[in-house]
Amino acid sequence: MSEDDLFAGEMEGVKPLRQNRARLHKVDEDTPGKAVRRASAVSQKAKLDPLASDNVPKLKSNDVLEFQRAGLQHGVYKNLRLGRYDIEARLDLHRMTVDEARREVFQFLRQCREYELRTVIILHGKGDRNPDKVATIKSHLAVWLPQIEEVLAFHSAQKQHGGTGAVYVMLKKGERSKQTNRERFGLR
Repeated sequence: MSEDDLFAGEMEGVKPLRQNRARLHKVDEDTPGKAVRRASAVSQKAKLDPLASDNVPKLKSNDVLEFQRAGLQHGVYKNLRLGRYDIEARLDLHRMTVDEARREVFQFLRQCREYELRTVIILHGKGDRNPDKVATIKSHLAVWLPQIEEVLAFHSAQKQHGGTGAVYVMLKKGERSKQTNRERFGLR
């Protein structure tokens, strides 16, 4: 017996389906899960624009800025905090408006990533000359920097680098730096 005969024997008595097309009509219903995800996305988008938010804390001249992403080694953060890393670039925000400062900070950090710089300093000032003694730019930096994915950590600078009127910022390693380390230490 051939394979065709065996197949025909097995298929004996089988009737074809009347409708052999799949329905391609997609039902788009608004489920509770969809509503929750949509609301979450909208709230996250609102968080990304701190200028639209009234939740910017009002920091004073001697308030310390500090932030550390999860996973950053304690010793690395300690060395940043103590100013032990070489400062590879600096940005001075003195006498700028909040809008100008925001533009400059984002552009500066983008350029630092392009050149694969790791440790930079941003001079924001203390705000002592303001009538209300609020450090406006410093207050906004405290909100902007954690929202930038490339920022691993930041901390107010040591006295010789500007103290609480400046902030050290540590950025993620670039791909070239990662590859150099892999080659240097024999990793994949």
